[in-house]
Amino acid sequence: MIESLPNNLLSQIAGGENIVTEFKRASNSLPDNLFETVCSMLNRNGGHIFLGVENDGTITNGIDTKSVAKMRKDFVNQCNNPQKIFPTVHLELHDYSVDGKIILYVYVYESSDVHKTAGKIYDRNEDGDFEITFQTHLISQMYIRKSNTYIENKIFPYAKIEDLREDLIERARRLASNRIANHPWGQMNDIELLKSAGLHEHDLQTGEEGINLAGILLLGKDETIASALSYYRTDAILRITDVDRYDDRDDIRTNLLDSYERLILFIRKHTNEKFYIEGEQRIDIRDKIARELCANMLIHREYSNPTPAQMIITRESITTINANKPRFIGYIDTDSFSPFPKNPKIAGFFKEIGYADELGSGIKKMAKYSRIYSGVEPTFKEDETFEAVVFLPGKSKHKHSLDIKERVLDFIVKNDGASRREINDYIYPLIDGYAESQKDKKVHNAISELSRKKLINNTGSNKFPKWSYCDRTRTRNKTRNKTQ
Repeated sequence: MIESLPNNLLSQIAGGENIVTEFKRASNSLPDNLFETVCSMLNRNGGHIFLGVENDGTITNGIDTKSVAKMRKDFVNQCNNPQKIFPTVHLELHDYSVDGKIILYVYVYESSDVHKTAGKIYDRNEDGDFEITFQTHLISQMYIRKSNTYIENKIFPYAKIEDLREDLIERARRLASNRIANHPWGQMNDIELLKSAGLHEHDLQTGEEGINLAGILLLGKDETIASALSYYRTDAILRITDVDRYDDRDDIRTNLLDSYERLILFIRKHTNEKFYIEGEQRIDIRDKIARELCANMLIHREYSNPTPAQMIITRESITTINANKPRFIGYIDTDSFSPFPKNPKIAGFFKEIGYADELGSGIKKMAKYSRIYSGVEPTFKEDETFEAVVFLPGKSKHKHSLDIKERVLDFIVKNDGASRREINDYIYPLIDGYAESQKDKKVHNAISELSRKKLINNTGSNKFPKWSYCDRTRTRNKTRNKTQ
């Protein structure tokens, strides 16, 4: 059964086409101009592409059911074809159902490379995709913007293939082939694989060519990593008895693939497993959370900052802390946040070998599985350091996740109706730590859902709404309880 299109993507369609949203008519094959949009979004701010959707956002016929598998396969093949898109990219189409019709969707991340499709460079603005192949000043600006944003792009022209671990390259090849049958990496030699993954590149602005920092961090020998980034270190710390120092520690100064495995083993060593039936499969929830938590810390770390990354396990929680370039300051709303790639090459490589999924899915998965694991929502805070906290079962002193809808409903009932200002004054202190706009959106969503379910209605005016409870029985019961 095909999954229904999530509400956040329905809202994206409702907002219409813009610099980060594109609709394309399609039924049984990929649109001819699809990769012009993919290329332009990679080169600009990333974005959402919907296939089977008309320019005005309506879905007339959608995608032919029999063509879905072929279109998804064709898309992956073209993403890995340097004649179609260069450098190649790691993207996948997802099929969703909307009112009984099928559409295909792909989220295109903002790339740290400058991409070409069919030998042409495209950029994007509010009017769509436009070619800039012969506009040298615009291309130069694009290179400068990307080189200033992503340290993973830094090329080490004297680094050689011998400075990388051959066994890690082979492991990556095997993992990618196990994940996708006939994966292109399976037929490539080592240099071709590095170029395909964007780990060996030629900078058209400086003329430098070679292995970049992303390649060294992912696949380099320990001495190569130390030479390229002397301050690179990840600390895994257990603090239960000796809270001033530590009870156990793993000082990790190796490649990202082995770092990922060692961090997961550290979590397994010091936390309890918890099994859960998902569909027809028995899974370890603790392992699911560990994989997302560790991948998130390694992928999104700001490697130009010498602050060591840390993972700290206490009686109550697992906390990861890593250097960060924040897009805002405050807590992330897991229901409405927009993902932003900090290291697209590293993220793409992790996705290709199965260590991570789509951009932004890790935080959503951690939130989902944490509710099952401990009953407590994890927290994610953007600042100069990014901090993720996952609470352990039965040990947290923190209150369980606040159900804003229930609190809003109770407040309206107890007060026999309430204005939006009164609701805000009551709810905002309960969700302290979120940005003002996030608090506003949470309350707005709660009121909208309660109204949609006909639990509350507006007894005021459109300009000055007053929200009242529809079921007067509950109000009478509340009043009776107060009297007693």
